[in-house]
Amino acid sequence: MGAVNVGVIMDVNAEILLAEPRGFCAGVDRAIEIVERALAKFGAPIYVRHEIVHNTYVVNDLKAKGAIFIEELDDVPPGATLVFSAHGVSRAVQREAERRGFQIFDATCPLVTKVHVEVAKLHKEGYEFIMIGHKGHPEVEGTMGQLDSGIHLVEDEADVARVRLAQSEKLAVVTQTTLSVDDAAGILAAVKARFPQVREPKQQDICYATQNRQDAVKVLSGQVDVLVVVGSPTSSNSNRLREVAHKRGVAAYMVDNADELQADWFEGKARVGLTAGASAPEILVQQVIERIKALGAVAVRKMDGVEETVKFPLPKGLKV
Repeated sequence: MGAVNVGVIMDVNAEILLAEPRGFCAGVDRAIEIVERALAKFGAPIYVRHEIVHNTYVVNDLKAKGAIFIEELDDVPPGATLVFSAHGVSRAVQREAERRGFQIFDATCPLVTKVHVEVAKLHKEGYEFIMIGHKGHPEVEGTMGQLDSGIHLVEDEADVARVRLAQSEKLAVVTQTTLSVDDAAGILAAVKARFPQVREPKQQDICYATQNRQDAVKVLSGQVDVLVVVGSPTSSNSNRLREVAHKRGVAAYMVDNADELQADWFEGKARVGLTAGASAPEILVQQVIERIKALGAVAVRKMDGVEETVKFPLPKGLKV
């Protein structure tokens, strides 16, 4: 009986509107390819410090191919091949891995590396830093770990008032790459109000893919009754997509896979928006589409959006 009722849950002409762009970005593509190529070239196991990207499906798929995910270098045997995740690592982790003699491939997203390089360069010039980001996120830990001290983390505008600097003449701001563009702008405005002389990055740190996916959700939000984001709970950029829609008054839900969809989200709805975080593979999006079709959606329409052509090179030793 349940299956019969499921088919008529949505509006008779219900459709799915697909965000464009969505899903994998160039940094995620590169990180996954690094692990797969290392497995092909050196054989299993390949050790990966932290989840290569924050997606359950991707991590489980790589585990099945022979990747072993670890948090502590003590869990990596001598002589092993080690991959650093896309989020980047601190200088201490990097030095310790080198000291232990592992064969290392760095899958840090080049846009995160750009922030690390900026921090190192300005530190040599005597700068302190304010970092806008989420405490405990591996990217934040990696960036703050580029220096022994002198980086002050702020998570919201209230934190800005609590910052205590050793000096304020030379101060720069950096940002986690996967934040909400709007939230980060509000916090940056508070930083500039308190420290007018603060130096901003030449190009904003929030990555192109994060910005593009948030912009696409803003467009979608005005046209749909409900929005679904495909992404894992640990994925910062996926969480931000749900928040962007929610702040625009749209019921928005994040699911790791199609099994997490709930029929009552779609009852009587005519238009469902669908997007995916930068670490979520397209196969999960297609499975979600099939499940929503089973609830009554009769059409799928792809929205117009930015076409992404960014590609990042692989590390030496893994190129064809």
